[in-house]
Amino acid sequence: MFNGTSETWKKQAEHEAHVLSERCYGFLRPLLQQLAQQLDRRLVQTFLDLVVVILLQRHRQHGLVLSELGDHLLGPHKGPAGAKRIANLLHSPRWRSDLLVAYLWEAGSQAVNRLLHPRHEVYVIWDESVVEKPESLKADGLCAVRSTKAARLKRIKPGFFNPPGGRPIFVPGFHWLQLIVTGWQGVLTLAHLRFWSTRGELASDKRSQEEQVLAQVARRWGRLVVHVWDQGFAGAPWVLLALAYRVRFILRWKKDYKLVGPEGVAKKPWEITRGKRSWDHRPLWDARRRCWRKTGVIAVPVHLPGDSQPLWLVVSRPGPGRNPWYLVTSEPVETVDDAWRVVFGYARRWRVEMSLRFTKAELAFESPRLAAWEVRQKFCLIAALAYAFLLSLLQFAAHPVVDGLLDTWCHRKGTRGRETSAPLYRLRLAVSRLWLYFRPHFLPKLNFRLDSG
Repeated sequence: MFNGTSETWKKQAEHEAHVLSERCYGFLRPLLQQLAQQLDRRLVQTFLDLVVVILLQRHRQHGLVLSELGDHLLGPHKGPAGAKRIANLLHSPRWRSDLLVAYLWEAGSQAVNRLLHPRHEVYVIWDESVVEKPESLKADGLCAVRSTKAARLKRIKPGFFNPPGGRPIFVPGFHWLQLIVTGWQGVLTLAHLRFWSTRGELASDKRSQEEQVLAQVARRWGRLVVHVWDQGFAGAPWVLLALAYRVRFILRWKKDYKLVGPEGVAKKPWEITRGKRSWDHRPLWDARRRCWRKTGVIAVPVHLPGDSQPLWLVVSRPGPGRNPWYLVTSEPVETVDDAWRVVFGYARRWRVEMSLRFTKAELAFESPRLAAWEVRQKFCLIAALAYAFLLSLLQFAAHPVVDGLLDTWCHRKGTRGRETSAPLYRLRLAVSRLWLYFRPHFLPKLNFRLDSG
């Protein structure tokens, strides 16, 4: 917390706001220079201000509505003019969302190069979700997606009557695929984000979209990284595809999908390791339920039915009452340390789950009211840049300015709030409060620096 007179407090706060705005400009500068070659300078200015406004506008349900963002852009008395500026930027035919996608890929490549270490792996964590638009009918690319919100609301809670069961609920929406780059420890870097649909002019299917991304990742990073996939990717077709591209991977296998074990017979993974004692036990921290669990590990060589390429099945046993992890990997597992490395690598996947929750809850990815597919794609990717900027700030968590930002503008006394390794919610709230007091002004430096390079 700041101490001293109000004048001292104001000067220190202004310094923090200046450092933060400089860091935001530096983060987006390469992209702004590319946009300046295609767009009018006023639209480039609007692009930069829009990223700031998205961080300022804290509204869980309607965070990406043009009318509300327009109020923050130019003030409530000029809200319609601000909304029109944003609409002109999004509807401009002179630039496409591919520019933002390429920028995220480049950020991912920089993160991979930065995290390369002879003793630690670099992980590319994949995850899928859906954007639900239950009240929409006219927007481009809407298709049927399984509602996770409905499943969560139908979940049985102790002390209440049983909610209705039955078949899953499907609502209008579109699909979402995201890639995060991370290391053995440390913060995340958003490397790729794409939306796709099974209907309309841009209709596609899940495996086609995933193969396109896999081919691009294999071309960019090859065997420098280890891919981490959940059970949604489990199955022989995807594993064979990964082996064909010669990528390293850790995949959580489904307990009913068969593998060929050392006996040469196709069995379910729990049958392959049944009766075999764990190699080792360690107390591991369950980040989801925030408790320690005594966990065992064992590994056996396996391969797919109908294919002889060697794989390893690593089983993590978290103890009574918890389902084990059946992890299929292309990494050789010869020792106990190799097995634990696979388990710890898959455990990093929980970070991307938190990432998806943050983008839906804090950045309101499901709130845009835009009909055109490309326009909506641009808007969501701009919001993703705001999220990527917050992630970049976590790389400087020990910096006095960032530490003071959290302590002053979003102070928390609780142990859980203060010891969170990636305090994205606190960070966004702190940035929003600081910039509401001392709003960044980029126009003078934008006019000068884009020309001077």
